[in-house]
Amino acid sequence: MPPDSTLSIGELAARAGTTVKTVRFYSDQGLLPEASRSGGGHRRYGPGAPARLRTIRALRSLGVPVPEIGRVLDRGDTLEDVVARRLEDLGTELAALRWREAALRALQDGAPEQLAERLELIGAVSVPPSTAALAHYWRRLLPVRLSARLRAAVTDAAVPQPSADPTPGQVLAFARIHALAKAATDHCLVSHRPAAVAQPDLLYGGLYEAHRLVEAALRADRDPGPGEALDCYVAAHARACGTRDSPDFRRTLTVRLAAEDHPVMSRYWQLAGELTPGLTLGGADSWLREALTASTAAG
Repeated sequence: MPPDSTLSIGELAARAGTTVKTVRFYSDQGLLPEASRSGGGHRRYGPGAPARLRTIRALRSLGVPVPEIGRVLDRGDTLEDVVARRLEDLGTELAALRWREAALRALQDGAPEQLAERLELIGAVSVPPSTAALAHYWRRLLPVRLSARLRAAVTDAAVPQPSADPTPGQVLAFARIHALAKAATDHCLVSHRPAAVAQPDLLYGGLYEAHRLVEAALRADRDPGPGEALDCYVAAHARACGTRDSPDFRRTLTVRLAAEDHPVMSRYWQLAGELTPGLTLGGADSWLREALTASTAAG
């Protein structure tokens, strides 16, 4: 390459509208290869360097990391791949910012005497928030003999997902349900675990289907009442007990379910309802139990 076709570091900086310091930085990072060195040891760049430098600066302005820029320039990755990854990363960053903003507002909105408690609760939650502690809570709570398929299905349905754009109240609700799950000792779990059954798949499979059937009623805000969902719910309990649905069984079941109520589980579903109003397993179970109570009263 003839000497007059190369550019000094200052000439390159001027053509690209940037500083010598910036050119040197990208050169040191391996993004701007030198074409040669002058007799005095100064860097010289080829005629394509200005366009390459403008591409580098454009990608950096969009927050693309230096290593990824190198892969684009060297054709290891396509620009489309890098843009897609950056959009995914940006979505995560924005979710974290929205969570932090709502968390700060939750602290700001509280009374002075609530500040320390709220800070401790919120500070125990990762950003963006993770539901791992809640999933672990349910895996410990469900019967050991429950099939992996049903265990996963029930856990997925029982764990409320934090909002992508939470309110201060939802941040507090998630922080509190997270604290409840983390604090659940084995002794505590035993005290509010559902009654043991010989064939848990019979019970939980039927209950899961009944809860799925009642979703439409919850979305439509219909009052609890008779129908396929209630029959499925009672049948699941009856099969688990080795009997059949009958008026007597429904009355017995109503009394037993009321006796099995536990404040920890009630609190869990209350908080879950603040995160996903009306569409929790707890909300579905309450609807079905009210329908059950009404059916026994009518009988």
